[in-house]
Amino acid sequence: MATTTNHHPVPEAQPALARMRKHLAGPLIEPPDAGYDQARAVWNGMVDRYPLAIARAATVDDVPIVLEAARETGLPLAVRGGGHSITGLSTVDDGIVLDLGDLREVVVDPATQLVTAAPGARAADVDNATAPHRLAVPLGASSLPGVAGLTLGGGVGWLTRRAGLALDCLERAEVVTAQGEYLVASREDHPDLFWGLRGGGGNFGVVTSFTFRAVRLPQTVLGWTLVYAPSQWWHALAAFRRWARELPDELSSSLTFRAMPEVSGMGEETCLMIRCVYVGEDPARGTAMLDRLRRTAPPVHETSGPISWPQWQSVMDAHFPFGSHGFWRNVAFTRMDEDALGAVLDVAERIPGPGHAIDIHHLGGAFARVPEQATAFPNRTARFWMNIYGAWQESEEDSRGWDLAGHSRVVMERLAERGEYVNFRALEYTRPITDFTRHIYGEEKYRRLQRVKQRYDPQNLFRGNYNVSPDV
Repeated sequence: MATTTNHHPVPEAQPALARMRKHLAGPLIEPPDAGYDQARAVWNGMVDRYPLAIARAATVDDVPIVLEAARETGLPLAVRGGGHSITGLSTVDDGIVLDLGDLREVVVDPATQLVTAAPGARAADVDNATAPHRLAVPLGASSLPGVAGLTLGGGVGWLTRRAGLALDCLERAEVVTAQGEYLVASREDHPDLFWGLRGGGGNFGVVTSFTFRAVRLPQTVLGWTLVYAPSQWWHALAAFRRWARELPDELSSSLTFRAMPEVSGMGEETCLMIRCVYVGEDPARGTAMLDRLRRTAPPVHETSGPISWPQWQSVMDAHFPFGSHGFWRNVAFTRMDEDALGAVLDVAERIPGPGHAIDIHHLGGAFARVPEQATAFPNRTARFWMNIYGAWQESEEDSRGWDLAGHSRVVMERLAERGEYVNFRALEYTRPITDFTRHIYGEEKYRRLQRVKQRYDPQNLFRGNYNVSPDV
């Protein structure tokens, strides 16, 4: 914290903060207040920041009040939705946090299949609201993340092959701009803003409402987890490579390397799990497809059977408790030849223990049928997206985690195609943020994002993110 003067770290900001406190319907939490330490905490326990003020919105009408204070003071601003930002970008030192986490309402219209979520809603809130209607929105591979950050960055998950990314199912977004103006963004209204929101993150405004078109699901889906010991990895991956070439959109799969004592019976030894979910109406068809893989690569352990959608989405939640220390890296790739498999196994064999993992998401299907330029998402042609990450509890483990991160960088360069996925990327201050952003989106999409930024946030109020600079 800065040295205090007149009992306030930034005395010139005090009048604006006082006016903000007066007009907010929700509380404004500052360092002397009870609950400040709890309010400033974020999911990633490696992030320890001290905002000057945390405005906890009670209604969306609190949003322009906070933006006005940020404009007037020039203080850095962080916008927090569900609060699961792995980068810690939902908080800021010596600035203002707009916390939307109490706004979690989800409204479902079964007739139109439209689902509207408030900006603080979590994936679990949407799943629990849609499941009784046999509907679902593609919201990642866990029930923990917030809908806002997940959607604005992409939304890779268990329905990606069936329905695309979360942002592909977005029909409408209500936005408060940097100047406090309320806008509706859709394919018809402010289509340039709508394009930028779908993949460009929180660069263009505060989204206060998300309306999605949901997809229909059976009452229960079929979920499988096949577990393999290290001696089986190469054979299992080769079998998966052949099996995954021609799968229907209704079947999604991922490869996970991690220690799972409660599932595998292998203690703390790293295992390979091939996890699959079939969301079609013909369970016999899904079972037959799984049987082909199981016969080719018999596992040492497996679990399978009908499961509700909310249960499937939350199976891995316990591995990501709030306050975890973590790093995240990702790479898009298509080839799964011997060289690629060798690169993956090179990292997998170095996993130091529980808490560290590799996920490889199988893409294609509806995701690949979206034209490349239809959204700001950086890559539609990759067949796989690999996420190498850690989520551990003790700071003493930090060095082991970063050792794995350092080694994975070399391996990912060996596999990499263009683009990265911002929701699978921890922020590292080794070069200007805009350099990272250009790399993530590529020059053509970055320039298009810049044009959207210049129109809706020319002063770069929303810069606490993978920032798109309005300056050419």
